[in-house]
Amino acid sequence: MNAAGVRMVVTRARSRETGASLRRGGEKTAPLRSGEAAAEGRRSSSPVKRQRKARRLSVAYEASEGEEGKGAERLQAPSWEPQDWRQQLDNIRTMRSRKDAPVDQLGAEHCFDPSASPKVRRYQVLLSLMLSSQTKDQVTAGAMQRLRARGLTVDSILQTDDSTLGALIYPVGFWRSKVKYIKQTSAILQQRYGGDIPASVAELVALPGVGPKMAHLAMAVAWGAVSGIAVDTHVHRIANRLRWTKKATRSPEETRRALEEWLPRELWSEINGLLVGFGQQTCLPVRPHCQACLNRALCPAAQGL
Repeated sequence: MNAAGVRMVVTRARSRETGASLRRGGEKTAPLRSGEAAAEGRRSSSPVKRQRKARRLSVAYEASEGEEGKGAERLQAPSWEPQDWRQQLDNIRTMRSRKDAPVDQLGAEHCFDPSASPKVRRYQVLLSLMLSSQTKDQVTAGAMQRLRARGLTVDSILQTDDSTLGALIYPVGFWRSKVKYIKQTSAILQQRYGGDIPASVAELVALPGVGPKMAHLAMAVAWGAVSGIAVDTHVHRIANRLRWTKKATRSPEETRRALEEWLPRELWSEINGLLVGFGQQTCLPVRPHCQACLNRALCPAAQGL
């Protein structure tokens, strides 16, 4: 057989392979991009058109990385949310409408000197949050008053000896450790931030004695930015009692992550003050006042009480 005959046989064999491949649903053909599928559909027969249709369905469910934001749609499963949470939240708002809990008068947003410079006010907010850990608001407010009477700034704290500082903040919880943390944090703020506090959660939690709850509250009160939900023991306890998490959580930080998965972001700034006051007055750690709670019929923890 001559060379021309060989080329003809090979060409026909390849043609038969291609036709067989298309009849088997395109097993040997690579997936087409949407533009290529349209062009191929205009040039070839109906089997390719079916391939084009299948590709469109695939894009609708799983957009490729390059197609993000270019008309590709994703089908998303409905997000989880607790049963009756909106009604529960409205009831808590009603019970908290008087704003007469300790947090409403003595929280971090009430402990700084309003006449001080913005930088000093931010520092005082952070200090009040550091003092508030494991401490009642009344005790924290008293310590802040004593500190402010001496001129509460980064420089004044660094110039105060440890024993004097301890006497000023006593009896806040873990006051000895807080003396050390306050001194260390104040030195860092002076050296790295010019006496101001950092404006990010990552930098705030890197400071000695500053945890996630303090960092998110500092962002909200000092910088006016909502960076996350501030979860303390009150919020942690109430969220679990109301089943506002898919499963029981073991720590405030775990609760924060669980709440942020479903709670609308526009409510993040409200939740801490609302639930803290509710926890101080009604949903107490021990012997909660379930009889007086508007959520008694909606609260899983209140059933059977």
